[in-house]
Amino acid sequence: MASLSSCFTMSPTKSRPTVNSFARVPTPRPAAAAPFPGVSYKFPNFKASRLVVRASSVDVTTPIRPGAAVETDKLPADVRNRTMDAVDGCGGRVTLGDVAGRAGLKLNEAQKALQALAADTDGFLEVSDEGDVLYVFPKDYRTKLAAKSFRLKIEPLVDKTKSTAEYLIRVSFGTALVASVVVVYTTIILLLSSRSDDDRRERRSSRSYGSGFNMYFNPIDLFRRRREQVDVNENMNFLESIFSFVFGDGDPNQGLEEERWKLIGQYISSNGGVVTAEELAPYLDIQTKDVNDESYVLPVLLKFDGQPEIDEEGNIVYRFPSLQRTASSQRSGRKEYVGRSKRWTDWVGGVQNYLEEKKLEFSKTNASERAMVIGLGGLNLFGVIVLGAMMKEMPITQGGWIQFVSSIFPLLQVYAGSFFAIPLVRWFLVSKSNAEIEKRNILRKEFAKVLELPDLSLRRKILSARDMAQKTVIGQDRIVYSTERDIIGQEIEAEDWERRFREIENKSE
Repeated sequence: MASLSSCFTMSPTKSRPTVNSFARVPTPRPAAAAPFPGVSYKFPNFKASRLVVRASSVDVTTPIRPGAAVETDKLPADVRNRTMDAVDGCGGRVTLGDVAGRAGLKLNEAQKALQALAADTDGFLEVSDEGDVLYVFPKDYRTKLAAKSFRLKIEPLVDKTKSTAEYLIRVSFGTALVASVVVVYTTIILLLSSRSDDDRRERRSSRSYGSGFNMYFNPIDLFRRRREQVDVNENMNFLESIFSFVFGDGDPNQGLEEERWKLIGQYISSNGGVVTAEELAPYLDIQTKDVNDESYVLPVLLKFDGQPEIDEEGNIVYRFPSLQRTASSQRSGRKEYVGRSKRWTDWVGGVQNYLEEKKLEFSKTNASERAMVIGLGGLNLFGVIVLGAMMKEMPITQGGWIQFVSSIFPLLQVYAGSFFAIPLVRWFLVSKSNAEIEKRNILRKEFAKVLELPDLSLRRKILSARDMAQKTVIGQDRIVYSTERDIIGQEIEAEDWERRFREIENKSE
């Protein structure tokens, strides 16, 4: 079954539609499969009439059988979470456009996610008099899903394991620096002491020199004291700060694309589903301010199923039909039009007026931590250089510790060299990336400023888009069918309502 458009047919009559035009076919086609396993609803095969359920709202291309695997587990985790957040934000009763706009998902992604959630949480469908399909979820749908989904049960454990592994990696790298310092300078002391084994006084002098050289280990004590202070006052300890200095702390713009599409979807929805290309520019990555065409809006059209239209003055505006229909109960009325009295700052509708990227940080360590890390790394590099020179001058005839250090000495050299080489290369890359980020932020901000003070031509274009915008609010009074109740009972109610309506009409005549 390609869509439910072959299942739902209804004819609107007068002020309230009836469902007595449904063909009473008690048995659905044997080849059809229920789109929502676990959802107790009954779909007859309704004959085609004047009104058909929107195929874009429900699309069932693969059979989903009750009692099968948890459908939500097949969704990517971010799609599932964003969909559930959107459902919560809309009060548990949503259209496809509500979720796509609020979560920043493609329409087909939102559709699959809603179908899977409804199947796993005993959700149900409602159909309006215009054929819109609404998804309704119980208040405890998260609890029901958590009880069914093994993936949801183990995800916290997996996330905790990943977090622990990442912490151990960061700490291990810092521990390796301390271990390298200990190994290098211990070996230097042993090599110095082995030079004077014929003279007891010189050996004592060497040991005395070694004792004096043990003063070097004070940085370890300093590290311990510093770690105690950092653990109390900050989230990053000294060992983690070593890793942070060398490798950084990750991309602060992780999830930027998700945020971008959320902003765009919410902006379009809040403005009645019709916008201009100039209004979308502050959220996109445009290389130059002087653009000759509007091809940069193509990704938005593909994402939210938009289409270009020509207004009365010949301007191109973009309509997104799915984002014009909502189940929100916060507004009343059949259709809401956006008037000409609004300024652009009002049209933003509480949405951030442009997308701003964060600049990359070289390291989240403070100045004192960075100085300690550089000092300890420099001391290690100096020790490796000295040890390398000593090992070249002295033949390695001893076994044990000296032989072991000689075998791992190439690793010590690589570690000591990369400790400064990696941050140096990363510093150039961070500087280059920040310059590009700043350029993109400046362009987006300039596009936003143009909208704050538009010229006459742009203002007329935006006002035209506002006049063409509309938002259809689907309330309970417009629902003609629900999978929550039996179809026979709904037909009886509709027939009773139509009978009483005709009685009122006859009396008025």
